[in-house]
Order: sequence, then C-alpha cells, then structure tokens
Amino acid sequence: MVDGTGPVLGIGVIGVGDVAQRDYLPEFGRLREKARLVAVSSRTQHRARSVAEEFGADRWTTDWREVLAADVDLILNLTPIGAHGEITRAALEAGKHVYSEKPLAATPAQGQELAELAEKQGCTLVAGPSVALFPQVVDAARVMAAGQLGRVHSFRSQVYAGVPPWAGYDGDPHPFFAADGGPLRDMGVYPLHALTALLGPVVSVSAMSRRTRTSFTPNEGPFAGVSIPVEADDDWALLVRTRSGATGVVQVNFCAREAAAPELELQGELGTVALSLLDVAQPLRVLAADSAEWCEVPVRSPRDGGPDHLVGVEHLIECVMKDRVPLLSAEHAIHVLDVLDAAQSASRSGRTVEVTSDFDWNNPVDKEDKEGRS
Repeated sequence: MVDGTGPVLGIGVIGVGDVAQRDYLPEFGRLREKARLVAVSSRTQHRARSVAEEFGADRWTTDWREVLAADVDLILNLTPIGAHGEITRAALEAGKHVYSEKPLAATPAQGQELAELAEKQGCTLVAGPSVALFPQVVDAARVMAAGQLGRVHSFRSQVYAGVPPWAGYDGDPHPFFAADGGPLRDMGVYPLHALTALLGPVVSVSAMSRRTRTSFTPNEGPFAGVSIPVEADDDWALLVRTRSGATGVVQVNFCAREAAAPELELQGELGTVALSLLDVAQPLRVLAADSAEWCEVPVRSPRDGGPDHLVGVEHLIECVMKDRVPLLSAEHAIHVLDVLDAAQSASRSGRTVEVTSDFDWNNPVDKEDKEGRS
C-alpha cells in the first residue's frame, strides 16, 4: 500500500492477548512512518473490538482467516504455541510476510516446511524471539567483539516465569502448561537464541527435568476457580556445549519465584559480562579485560523497561522494504527447535544428545560496521 509520502505496509495481528497488549502494540508508534495496523483478531469478540479501538486498527474479527483476506502485507502471529505452525503456514500460502512469535513451529521438520514454503512463495519469514537483536544482547556482542572478555569458555543462564497462578494475568493459562508448551519451549528459547547468536550453534545437550505439580487453580481472572492441568515438565536444567567450545548451564522453570542474578552471564578468560534478557531497564554489568572493577553500562532502548519485542517486527519491515535476508531466520529458529528436542531426549534417556543442525548468523555488530564503512 502507498500513501503520498512513500510505501506504508499494512499489518495484521493474529492473537492479541497478554504479550500483544503488553509488549507489541503499545510500541507501534515507532512504526508509523513505515507501517499501519489494519486488522486484529482474537478468539473473543470483546477483546478483538477493545484492542482495535485502543490501538487504532481499521478492523477487528474473531476469525483469523479474515485477517489474511484483508489488505495487509505482514502478519504478526502472536497466538499460543500450539497454533504457530498452522497460522504461519496459512499466512505464507496467502502470500503474506510473517513474523512468528516463538517457537516457530512444533517440530524442526514443521519449521523446515515453513522455511521452504516462504522461499517458494517469495515471502519473508522472521522467527521470534527477537532476543538476538535486543539492544542489551547487541551491546554484549560489542563487548565481546572489542576483546574485553577474551575467549569465552563458560556461561550460565536462567529464565524463570514465576510460580503459577500469575498475579494479574487475565488470559488463558492452559497453553503455557499444555503438553506442547511448558517453560522449555516458552522460556528456554530466550537464552538459547541469545547464546547461539553470541557463541554459535549448539553441538550437544544434557538435561534433567521434572514436573513439580500436576495442576494449579487461579484465584483471579477469567479462569478463577478452574483447575489448570500441568501437562509438561515445569523444571528444566540443561548442560549445553557450543561449537566454539563454551559450556554452560541453562535453567528454565515455572516453579521458582525469581532469581537475583541477571538472566545471562558470559565468562571469559579476560572478563565477564552479565545482562538481563528480558528487561532493557537493567544495565549490563561488565568486568572488562583492562579493569579491576565491575562497571554498569546502561542499555539504550526506545522502551523504558521489559523486553523490546518490536525490534523483530521492525526487522521484518526493513527486510521487506529493502529486500534483505533476515538475521532472525527460520534456520536459526529450527536449530533452537533441534536443541529443545535434544534436551527432551536427553532428559528421558539420561544421556548427552548431539545436535547436528546449523544456521548462518550475521552478527548485527559486523553488519553495522560494514554499513558504516560503505
């Protein structure tokens, strides 16, 4: 679509629940010169209408297929985990560019099918989470590129979503605890995408997991008083080795309230960097090669706090408008899906499982340097 000042891409959002209203839609003002919100869909009429009114969408619907039929160029698939593959496939078949929330698909094979379909259709597919482009992760990459850490041999990461029921959550909690959900797929993708962007592909995984409860009952929201079954293990610890030789622990769960330490720490021969993966308000903590003291480096971000998921949407728009290959590629997401599957296999068998898939990663720091020299 084109207006008097230049191309403006139409966006359709499928799934306007908690994450859409908390992290994506409030930031849409940043897109005003390149894109506009055309249509939104939700399973409930009240939510679809209220979100359209609050965020200025042209239309709303309870049938996500109507969004595909609307005058949109891009689809943001922000639905629950189990619906990602079906909706992304339908959007690509309709000739739409797609940003998919994490994980891209239920299995690596399904992810590969989506990647091949996008190529066949001439569509751009950007796969969340966009954590590899979060400003704090890019800043950590700069610290590494400057040689301030030396060779990184070890790392640790933990990402907790808190113990259910979650205070103030007014959506449907079932998908997070379903057999195809759980913290490994819902939260584990954040450290795994960040680590593989910073240190390269994973080559082997060991894991232990358990289920700490069989159900819980929310005491507020639309599911107050309803017993929610916990069908996936809710406590995971992974021992991960990357191709670079770095080894570390990744913990994700729905059974711990919170951690005092940042979500990610990279430990090198000369220095260490620690950072939050989910909150841009938290500074990087850096022990640099030439310093005896830790220092705090503020994160520069358009957001005041929380995760800056919109960078993934901005990246999709840039790739479409400038005909670029996305950094947040389906291949990267498929590799992480392979790691998740390997972790599940390792937990069941008690053995270390090899990961053989690969992906091309063009570091955004290198990209900025090249563009600055051109």
